[in-house]
Amino acid sequence: MNTSDKITSVSKRKKINFLSTKWNDNRIVFRVFLLVTCLKLLLIPTYRSTDFEVHRNWLAITHSLPIKEWYVNVKSQWTLDYPPLFAWFEYFLSHIAKYVDPEMLRVQNLDYASSGTIFFQRGSVIVLDLVFAYGVREIGKLFCTTLDNYTIFVILSLCNMGLLMVDHIHFQYNGFLLGILLLAITKVSKVNEQTSVLQGTLWFTLLLNLKHIYLYVAPVFFIWLLRSYCMSSGQFFKRLFMLGSIVMIVLIVSFGPFASQLPQVFSRLFPFKRGLVHAYWAANVWALYIAVDKVISIILKGLGWLKITKSAVMTGGLVQEQSFLVLPTPTPFITFSLTLFTILPALYYLLSKKDYNTNPKQFVRCLTLCALSSFVFGWHVHEKAILTAIVPLCVLAVIDRNDARVFLLLSSAGHTALLPLLYPSNLVPLKILLLLVYMIVSILLLTRNFKEYLLYSHEYVYVTILPVLTVYETIFHKLIFGDKLPFLPLAITSVYCAIGVIYSWIVYYYMFLRNQNDFNNQKEKDQ
Repeated sequence: MNTSDKITSVSKRKKINFLSTKWNDNRIVFRVFLLVTCLKLLLIPTYRSTDFEVHRNWLAITHSLPIKEWYVNVKSQWTLDYPPLFAWFEYFLSHIAKYVDPEMLRVQNLDYASSGTIFFQRGSVIVLDLVFAYGVREIGKLFCTTLDNYTIFVILSLCNMGLLMVDHIHFQYNGFLLGILLLAITKVSKVNEQTSVLQGTLWFTLLLNLKHIYLYVAPVFFIWLLRSYCMSSGQFFKRLFMLGSIVMIVLIVSFGPFASQLPQVFSRLFPFKRGLVHAYWAANVWALYIAVDKVISIILKGLGWLKITKSAVMTGGLVQEQSFLVLPTPTPFITFSLTLFTILPALYYLLSKKDYNTNPKQFVRCLTLCALSSFVFGWHVHEKAILTAIVPLCVLAVIDRNDARVFLLLSSAGHTALLPLLYPSNLVPLKILLLLVYMIVSILLLTRNFKEYLLYSHEYVYVTILPVLTVYETIFHKLIFGDKLPFLPLAITSVYCAIGVIYSWIVYYYMFLRNQNDFNNQKEKDQ
């Protein structure tokens, strides 16, 4: 028996032992979900962002206006800019909302927020988190090999502080969408089960038509399905046709009613005029780029070499086209090229390396890397997009120490970068508590799981500074500077967190290309 067969045999025995234990995976998920739902209910009265009005307005648009006006209506600045399937999703919700408070479905009722509206919209996010819980359950059953790491995975996923902040305070539907992503990953990972692969393809196609941000990881699904499903059998064209048919049917159902206005729909989906960075800088390479431009401009002005008196507009935290004072201004083409260039090595390995295209763990790693590459180099990246990398990585973090190391770094930096979204002063204790609890619990659970410290000393120092930075950003900056330099603490937070995110991306890419994760697992099993 060769080494590969030994590893497979050991893995199968672990899986059998795991599944044969007298426990109920539904019970674990239910208990954790119930616990975190109690917290979500307590968060209903808290601050809500403009996204709350965005989604209320979309309910009104899809319910009150004819289909031909959904993507052209401009009565509110919060125009519909998600793919058509999400518009149909809002349309479905609106027919439930009318029984709660019909006034929320009036397009003219801008900024409408009755108690019924608040409870309905908050409640819809909480109920739809059942999809996320189901996705967590399914992917955990596929990848986890022991009761302990399954339980840790369920806790870290369902209690993800980023989702709590973004969905249940700030207000969005990320948990519902990420649940579909986890389901798609689970289904397509079972390449020997044709029905499962087709279901996974359907799930991912539905996801793309719900939110187009997942286009960044679409190449990973394409390469994985092409190599591990289509090319691994003698039915290449038949299987490719079946996958293509699923994609086309969903696209026709989703976009078909808008066939006469596709240019308008796509202009909403890809608004390149919004500028390089979002209102609050995402923690990526462009945060560093902007900071460098600002520092150089200050130095040159001090030396009298720069006579321009205008300020770079990206220091004001506004959504608009940006111009730089010293460095060249990146264009959408540049950011797209960088994103494509950085995902190609991962895609190449997934396509051509046998140890990669037959291993579902490498599929998840490649997906995480592509999600990170798009976050680090993309155009107008939303800070919430970091969750697309953090959530799938979590399932590998409980079964491999190197994945756990990157997860601790990435989740700590990525979640800290989300905190300024909750800017009201009365939320300061809550967000600091959420950050500290999740960071400490993650480190303690994963350290206990692997029975060793996972981070290097300098990485522990970096992570330790993150909550200190948050305390400065929320409390001490105002005490020191008053109302001066209001955007400085946000910029510092973005830059410091960007260092952690980019560092995690580089380390993880190195591990992936060297196949270091599986090498360490194989070494343990050989011993």
